[in-house]
Amino acid sequence: MWVVSDPIVRNAQEKRQLDMIAEYLQARGYVRKPHAANTPLNQMEPGTFTFRMNVVVGSQRKVNIPIDAVIQRKNPKPSGLPILIEAKSAGDFTNTNKRRKEEATKITQLHQTYGKDVEFVLFLCGYFDSGDLGYEAAEGIDWIWEHRVSDLDQLGI
Repeated sequence: MWVVSDPIVRNAQEKRQLDMIAEYLQARGYVRKPHAANTPLNQMEPGTFTFRMNVVVGSQRKVNIPIDAVIQRKNPKPSGLPILIEAKSAGDFTNTNKRRKEEATKITQLHQTYGKDVEFVLFLCGYFDSGDLGYEAAEGIDWIWEHRVSDLDQLGI
């Protein structure tokens, strides 16, 4: 039964995390608005955000990778690239290994496609030890703890 309930719990946790991000952004004047699939990522409208967006990566062979939250600052960076956030929760220390490799693959694909200006941040809830966080940091991935959602301000929100 745990195998069936684990994705259900994780999906409910992700929805709660995204709701928290939405509330935080809307309180700061951001508007939830889908980004047109045929519009380049760096042309996202300032002051908007969206959830569960497919971002195109790759030059020869293009692939869509899902990103949980995409936020375009009110004053975009010169590159025009928005902030990409992955909501991540872990119920214990043992289930993070597979997913941290997925994030490492995502950041590599994002860097290869959009350059080093890409901001890919984890929004964490649950149990993450120094080994997990060290692995993410070594890949160039930063994180914000869910209980400190105001740290999003450090990204220029």
